[in-house]
Amino acid sequence: MNAHPHTPEVEALILQHTALVGHIVRETMSRVPSHVDRDDLTSAGLLALVQAAQAFDSERGVPFNRYAATRIRGAIVDELRSIDWASRSVRRRARELDATRSQLATVLGRPATRAEVADAAGLTVNEVAGNDDDVARAQVLSLHASEDEGIGDTLVGNAPDPQRVLELGERLTYLTEAVAELPDRLRLVVEQYFLNERPMAEIAAILGVGESRISQLRAEALVLLRDALNHELDPDLLTAHGRPDGCATKRREAYFAAVAARHSAGMRRVAVDAATASEPVSASA
Repeated sequence: MNAHPHTPEVEALILQHTALVGHIVRETMSRVPSHVDRDDLTSAGLLALVQAAQAFDSERGVPFNRYAATRIRGAIVDELRSIDWASRSVRRRARELDATRSQLATVLGRPATRAEVADAAGLTVNEVAGNDDDVARAQVLSLHASEDEGIGDTLVGNAPDPQRVLELGERLTYLTEAVAELPDRLRLVVEQYFLNERPMAEIAAILGVGESRISQLRAEALVLLRDALNHELDPDLLTAHGRPDGCATKRREAYFAAVAARHSAGMRRVAVDAATASEPVSASA
């Protein structure tokens, strides 16, 4: 029998499954950037629950919780898309700015300032800063999902694909190792800004530099992390350096090698631990 608006049956379905919205929102919040508003996702999920209760047809043989969960996740994905936290235009400009930074570093023999990047790219300093901030906010999620994947593909449901879980675990392992192998200043910036959520002004005070320098270090670290993951997991996506025999290229390759070595050492430890755990325990006399 079909459910209809404003009936006791509809109200009962909504009340009984309100907790389902909270569960899906919590699940989603663990996989999106921290600036996403929980209340916005909850509102979208509750509205979807109401609509699901009104449209539910029990005669189709689908349990309501499964039907509602699909509608709720779809509404949350739509809400995330509407946020547009990292549009394709933002990512395209970020790639262009990365290429500009690499070219300038080759010519200047040092990392370019934001003003130099802006001048070379034909943009204002504020436009470059705004793009850097947009990318930084989205970076945590973008490190786990390629640009061509939809948001819905990155949100794990109640029964995630085992292969995808393994791939995500491997990517997270490499990401952790890549952060650990960053040069000291870059690692400090990443850990303090992304993990400890400290403002750039505080990090600047720790290092004794200006906030603009912290923003530049953050951008350098994100490029290195992205390239390290691509080097190990998606070599076709790795961007070639402008001067193959230059010092910057050699430093980058040394960083890639350090990440690979750390990963290999970790895998050996896992193998040893697994072998030790599988050894039979001798019975005591």
